[in-house]
Amino acid sequence: MSKPLIEFCNGNMHHGTEQFMKQLEKNEQLKVVEYGCLGNCGECYLKPFALVNGLIVAADSVDDLTIRIRDTISIKQ
Repeated sequence: MSKPLIEFCNGNMHHGTEQFMKQLEKNEQLKVVEYGCLGNCGECYLKPFALVNGLIVAADSVDDLTIRIRDTISIKQ
C-alpha cells in the first residue's frame, strides 16, 4: 500500500499551515511535499488548504484543516 501524499503550497503558509505540515513530515507513514505553487491561487489566497492524494482539502482555519486531512487519510490523533 502506498503512502498518502499530502502536498502543501508555500504561498499558503501565511494561513499557518507550516506548523501542521512539519508535524505531518514526522510521520513516516505519510509522504509530505511542499511546493512553491500548486496552481490553486484562488484557494490559496482565501483559506488554508492542501492536496491530499490529488484532491483539494480546504478549511476556514488550520485547526479545521488538520481535522479534515486527518479524517481524509484516517490518521488517529
